[in-house]
Amino acid sequence: MTVKKTTSILLIALSIMLVLGGCSHPEERAGALEVRHGDTDKVTIKMMHLWPQDVSAQQYKLVNEIIDQYQTQHPHVTIQQEVLENEQYKNKLKILSASNELPDVGVTWAAGFMDPYVKGELFAPLDDLLSGGLKDKFFPGTTDAYAVDGKTYGLPIELNISPVYYNKAIFEKYNLEVPQTYDQFLSIVEKLSSNGVTPIALGNKDRWTGSLWYMYLADRLGGLETMKKAIDRSGTFEDPALIQAAAEIQRLVDMNAFNKGFNGLSNDEGKSEFMNEKTAMYLTGTWEIPNFTSNPEVPQQFKDKVGFFKFPTLDSGKGDINSWVGGPGVGLFIAENSKVKEEAKEFVEYFIDKWGASSVSTAGVIPATKVDTSSSDLPQIYIDLLDELGNASNLTLFADVQMKPNAAQTHLNMIQALFGKAITPEQFVKEHEAALEKGY
Repeated sequence: MTVKKTTSILLIALSIMLVLGGCSHPEERAGALEVRHGDTDKVTIKMMHLWPQDVSAQQYKLVNEIIDQYQTQHPHVTIQQEVLENEQYKNKLKILSASNELPDVGVTWAAGFMDPYVKGELFAPLDDLLSGGLKDKFFPGTTDAYAVDGKTYGLPIELNISPVYYNKAIFEKYNLEVPQTYDQFLSIVEKLSSNGVTPIALGNKDRWTGSLWYMYLADRLGGLETMKKAIDRSGTFEDPALIQAAAEIQRLVDMNAFNKGFNGLSNDEGKSEFMNEKTAMYLTGTWEIPNFTSNPEVPQQFKDKVGFFKFPTLDSGKGDINSWVGGPGVGLFIAENSKVKEEAKEFVEYFIDKWGASSVSTAGVIPATKVDTSSSDLPQIYIDLLDELGNASNLTLFADVQMKPNAAQTHLNMIQALFGKAITPEQFVKEHEAALEKGY
């Protein structure tokens, strides 16, 4: 599922000015809501999210600021939070869905991830919010990945692309320049490794982290349509470009490109290798920008060393260097069987409005909604990434999100096996093809 850049997104590159839609502010609606409920009609809304304070400090801070503001303006409402780390969150969501006990408000991913929850009638349609208070607030196309059969079941709050972050001080020490081609990139890996420096940070226990590397190689070799067609079944996963991409992964492993023990480390453990300057590069999404800009727990001395570059092109490939792995990030859902569904919708509308207005300056997160950043004093890396988003020729949604749940699990398992050299590139694509053929 590929999202083309839009005219609205292109405006970012031209002016870094994103204009808010002209709908009423949540504060203006607060009085009406309180009149309806009254001070004695107490409401508790359960919210589950994936921004723990220790690993997502700025997002955690922003969520709590929004909740505090909402509870102050709506004294009859209590927002009860449950906060879990990414993988724990996904597992808990599965467990709760089995007994139809989802939180009133929660976080979801788009497309294939959301599919079983929608088919199980566990998520409530949210089109009334899109045609009401949130009308015209989202970048065009960002809500499409959350739509099933013409109805929208989640509202995105992030828009992400995935750059290769690098340590400028390490590059300077070894006289390395940002690579434009894959051959230049391999030379960097080779030089760093020969000097006893681990080139790339990776925690592949979570598996989607390794998938980013595979997706880029598949894109740069086969072009943007090859994997898309393999997943939507208008093509095949046994395409030569997808086999070659798998072979390139194992070539990197053989070159000792990644930190030792990467398949047994979580993303956070792998990330710490980069944060602690033990590795020179780290491929991940723009959701990590806060750690490189606004997180007060991260030393400024390290933040000043972080740069980024676009995944390089291959001379023999069909890919474009301005094609990114990314797209709409996580979004909010409301449980279909929530006993406080209308109150939850009021809160979600408020949350998305406030998140969009504050996520840039408070958390350094690129929101999925249009916001005015003209008065924000933004770090240069943030401005540069906004420019890149505006110049993107293509955004390809993460493979495990595109795929149906069982196929996604096969993909993630095969990614770990590929990096661990437990399977051949040919076996890798055959397993994918068999899983995708099943259609679930």
